[in-house]
Amino acid sequence: MSASPCRTGSVHRVTGETDVSVSIALDGSGQCRAATGVPFLDHMLHQIASHGLVDLEISAKGDTHIDDHHTNEDVGIAVGQALAQALGDRRGIHRFGHFVAPLDEALVQVALDCSGRPHLSYNLQIPAQKIGSYDTELVKEFFVAVVNNSGLTLHIRQLDGANSHHIVEACFKAFARALRMATEIDPRRGGEVPSSKGVLEQAGA
Repeated sequence: MSASPCRTGSVHRVTGETDVSVSIALDGSGQCRAATGVPFLDHMLHQIASHGLVDLEISAKGDTHIDDHHTNEDVGIAVGQALAQALGDRRGIHRFGHFVAPLDEALVQVALDCSGRPHLSYNLQIPAQKIGSYDTELVKEFFVAVVNNSGLTLHIRQLDGANSHHIVEACFKAFARALRMATEIDPRRGGEVPSSKGVLEQAGA
């Protein structure tokens, strides 16, 4: 991981269903090691790292012999918690981010606010119930978990798209770029908290 200690987060979460470890470095170069036991989720985590220029190291062992739900959700929880750690009091960041990502016929818009107030507005219309072995309803569950544990306000809008893989991948790419915009340091901010109140809520605090 190639970031300063104040911009990193690390979480090890163990339940009766999963054992998940996540490390994140916001000031990274897009490196990713993801081994969750859910191949499509690994592919999407690589999109977050590559296009968000964050370094991710994620491993998970879960009850995938039942289905991917618990692993998918618990990885999202741990990613959200690690992100909240890395952001700390959110001092000096841009705070807001947005991006519209095209992938062939698919077009997905993401806008987010590192507000400390969890909210998800989700509007993907994914035609297929599965991409490979991955249940597409788990896309929303992943983002619910991330939002609730990171304190993001997140809006996801599908503007176009017919191919399920393209729609979901465009979503993750747009999320990555919006997150990068929001979490990068604003040189004009002077290290201050980006709020007229002088403080932002902190998830889990």
